[in-house]
Amino acid sequence: MQNVSLDFVRGMMDDINWNERLIMIKGQKGVGKTTLMTQRILQVFGPTNTSEVLYVTLDNIYFSTHRLLDFIEQFHAQGGKYLFLDEVHKYKGWSIEIKNAYDEFADIHLVLSGSSLVNLNNGEADLSRRCISYTMRGLSFREYLNMFHQKEFPRRSFQEILSNGNSICAEVNSQIRPLALFAEYMKYGYYPFLIEGLHNYYTRIENIVNTTIEVELPQLRNLDIANIRKVKSLLGILASGVPYAVDTVKLSTMAEISRTTLLQYLLYLSEAHLLHLLYSDINNIKRLQKPDKIYLENPNMLHALSTTQANEGTLRESFFINQLTQQHIVEYSKSSADFTIDHQYTIEVGGHSKDGTQIAGIPDSYIAADNEEYVLGNKIPLWLFGFLN
Repeated sequence: MQNVSLDFVRGMMDDINWNERLIMIKGQKGVGKTTLMTQRILQVFGPTNTSEVLYVTLDNIYFSTHRLLDFIEQFHAQGGKYLFLDEVHKYKGWSIEIKNAYDEFADIHLVLSGSSLVNLNNGEADLSRRCISYTMRGLSFREYLNMFHQKEFPRRSFQEILSNGNSICAEVNSQIRPLALFAEYMKYGYYPFLIEGLHNYYTRIENIVNTTIEVELPQLRNLDIANIRKVKSLLGILASGVPYAVDTVKLSTMAEISRTTLLQYLLYLSEAHLLHLLYSDINNIKRLQKPDKIYLENPNMLHALSTTQANEGTLRESFFINQLTQQHIVEYSKSSADFTIDHQYTIEVGGHSKDGTQIAGIPDSYIAADNEEYVLGNKIPLWLFGFLN
């Protein structure tokens, strides 16, 4: 705990109802789940030792020869009340032992963290009714400014950005030059491990992707290890292309897998937060329905995995989807524009020169424009949507 800093705390800290008895924090490796858990301990209990709280990671070799349930029972017998269990998906059979502990020890609070692929309703032990689950993403642009440039700005709602964008822009521009820092963020601002330096930043992203595909997908989605190379190939194809109307026949041929298997793997990669699958009607999609467009999860990942220079339009759209999907419904627009938000708002994403031709006559339509400092009519700076989270 003496190595934990409270200089910067993610906004998610305030979103979690810490009074619940069983909490799950899911997320991609590297987004800061461990830091959030240890910061919570430091906030509540301070740096001094206490028998009431304990942080444990379940990939520790101790649990190769000891049962988790026995450990929890021993912790409870010694006065323990708050147990933070990191990397739960790395302990086989964790869900049924957690269920038993929850039912047996009514005065223990359990906070778990695990992969984005963790399933709380897996048939072995249904935790969905007992556990409150939260999903943690990487840094928003607003959080990046706070963590790395010591500029604290409040979160803004989608409605505030649409109706009061210029006031927010004026506040931000009075303190920083947002366009220069936004360009930084798009390249290397999404993952908190930037705090350790730029050296090997993209290599670490590649390592996250490899761990997800080589370890977590086989373990948590029964991916055939013989197909790991094909899944990596599929991700490489998607990283190096511009989002287009998805041709599943072409994609399956390029990745050397059947169409049904392709759709299954796309779903896995979406659940693992490596891809965003975009549909034109999210309320009526079937499990293995072909998506209308496919994006990598965030712009930094696109820079890291693309074998060519990342396309500017793809980067912009990837950022916009990443920031909006955390709180809003984002669909592929049925009109000539890019996206529909919450079944009501139409958004076209583009560069400085983007005009309103594609959204002309469409009610509640806006342009999210790159390289803009202020709102101009219905043209809103793209970076401003990075203040939603």
